[in-house]
Amino acid sequence: MFPFYSCWRTGLLLLLLLAIMVRESWQTEEKSCDLVGEKGRESERELAVLKMMTPLFSKSFESTVGQGPDTYVYKFRVCREASNHSSGAGLVQINKSNGKETVVGRINETHIFNGSNWIMLIYKGGDEYDNHCDKEQRRAVVMISCNRHTLADNFNPVFEERGKVHECFYLFEMDSSLACTPEVSHLSVGSILLVTFASLVAVYIIGGFLYQRLVVGAKGMEQFPHLAFWQDVGNLVADGCDFVCRSKPRNVPATYRGVGDDQLGEDSEERDDHLLPM
Repeated sequence: MFPFYSCWRTGLLLLLLLAIMVRESWQTEEKSCDLVGEKGRESERELAVLKMMTPLFSKSFESTVGQGPDTYVYKFRVCREASNHSSGAGLVQINKSNGKETVVGRINETHIFNGSNWIMLIYKGGDEYDNHCDKEQRRAVVMISCNRHTLADNFNPVFEERGKVHECFYLFEMDSSLACTPEVSHLSVGSILLVTFASLVAVYIIGGFLYQRLVVGAKGMEQFPHLAFWQDVGNLVADGCDFVCRSKPRNVPATYRGVGDDQLGEDSEERDDHLLPM
């Protein structure tokens, strides 16, 4: 009986420990963006843009503005909590003079869309205004512009629009290569013809080389396909180049002249008469 009771107690303790570990894992699991709308009926376009922003989930951004007692620090994360003090806060404002933290927007009310070289990320559900904007909840609008030279940088507040009765917001800007439209390269007709010609030449040379070597059994320069033909072509090209580019006329006159009879003077016999014996 006692061994059975001991095993039962050990099993119960293990189950309790497992339940605690599962609970801790659920609590420590990081929250992510919850798009505006019913669960399971979110916009496919928004889900696609959100998936595209995944490389930024692990990054934190911070910007400081103002001077003296009016100095504020803005902390921002993409689809992650930016503060340990406020649950679900994706963008917070901290007053450096008194440490007061204000939630500008929460990730559980996210709206995201994009266009040509830009992405607009909106966090709603922030803390309520005290006296402005009919005491509605704050809202953060982050304009992400294309910059192909950085993954994410230059996070800065632009202004706070709170002079309206409704739809007030904080506007921020940031640069990221994720907002850039993919570059599509278009080949011109000339490029296509050049690539096609180069491919045909490569196939001709390689195929001819293999045929000459493996089938005909040629060696050395004889392995080149149609060697005699290309040698004749080369000779003809050389002749044409010589004809066009030569620096002297084709029929060059002789540099010497023959001697005429009138230039020989007296007959040799007459000139040799004085040499004969008397």
